[in-house]
Amino acid sequence: MTDKASEQSGAQGPVFFSYGFRPFFLGAALFAGLAVPAWVAMFAGTGGPNVLYAPREWHVHEMVFGFLPAVITGFLLTAIPNWTDRPPVMGAPLIWLSLLWVGGRLVIAVSLLPPFGTATIDAAFLIVMAGYVWRELSTAGSWAHAPVGVVISLYAGANILFHLLALSGAESDLAMRMALSLLMVLLTFIGGRLTPNFTREYLAEHRMPQRPGASSRFDVPSLALTGVGAVAWTIQPETMATGWILLAAGLANLGRLLHWYGWLTWREPLVLMLHVGYGWLAISLIVLGGAGLGVGLPTTEALHALTTGSVGAMTLAVMTRASLGHTGRPRHAGPLTVCMYLLVNLGALLRVFGPTTGLPVNLVLGAAAVCWSGAYLLFAAVYGPMLLRPSLDE
Repeated sequence: MTDKASEQSGAQGPVFFSYGFRPFFLGAALFAGLAVPAWVAMFAGTGGPNVLYAPREWHVHEMVFGFLPAVITGFLLTAIPNWTDRPPVMGAPLIWLSLLWVGGRLVIAVSLLPPFGTATIDAAFLIVMAGYVWRELSTAGSWAHAPVGVVISLYAGANILFHLLALSGAESDLAMRMALSLLMVLLTFIGGRLTPNFTREYLAEHRMPQRPGASSRFDVPSLALTGVGAVAWTIQPETMATGWILLAAGLANLGRLLHWYGWLTWREPLVLMLHVGYGWLAISLIVLGGAGLGVGLPTTEALHALTTGSVGAMTLAVMTRASLGHTGRPRHAGPLTVCMYLLVNLGALLRVFGPTTGLPVNLVLGAAAVCWSGAYLLFAAVYGPMLLRPSLDE
């Protein structure tokens, strides 16, 4: 893929704001690299920023409604022009959108404004993004991607609900479950398209006879069960019925994954990582279902299989591939990129399974944070210069 921004007029401002993946992927990576260690410091009682909410609520909010929306925005601002054949957001509008995201992180971290004003600034970002998605899809008539618009709109609503609950002193877990449930659906929908498509492309380039089909018998069951399970878990997370639905959803997604010939992509980690991320998604649904049934990992660790595991792997896979392709570089994972992949997966393994080993919790969480956030800091160090400079094919 080439950077469509290179086809636009050179009077659009700095190259860093010539395409959405540039500021938002770099911003997300830097934020993940700083926010996770800050949370561990708070958890260990060794200090941290003077944040608006209690430490746990701040950690949940900033990873679910801060870090993730930046990655999602970087992806959507890059993908939607391809879906709709419309020009990308660039220049001044992209600068203002980036500043709105940064502003949300700052006002929550330093608590300079009244709580309602802070919540309003933070909530505005996803509302603007939802409006952009619907405008582009409706203008181009790209209704096949309407589920993405629905998910982003509901995600914006979940963020608003989080602020309302937190500011009123109520438990914010409902908003968190709503957001993570939407994330399950989004990963199943987007990951279920990107992974087989890029795998098919790779296997065709290498003249391998095996190819993932355009569809499989697992597609509809995996999407349907994940959707139903997500709704059930949002409303009644601890019932036996919810546990069985999530378990079935995980097994359906695992069957879907096995039909994509991921093991044949081992020579190209850039593709293999997508399969690893989708595998984490299937595992997270299985262990989350097991937690609801009282079997296996506790709910907190099961949730981190989704967040540190699937989200960590899938976001880095998408960020590295898009950054290489849209800056005119070969889509191949070099040694440092492979190191990022190893770090993020090691961090996820430590966070999910480490607390069950009996080792000191602070030690386990610290090691997990160093690995996981270190992967994103390495992304910023390696890919940051690419994102700041013009594409090689300009």
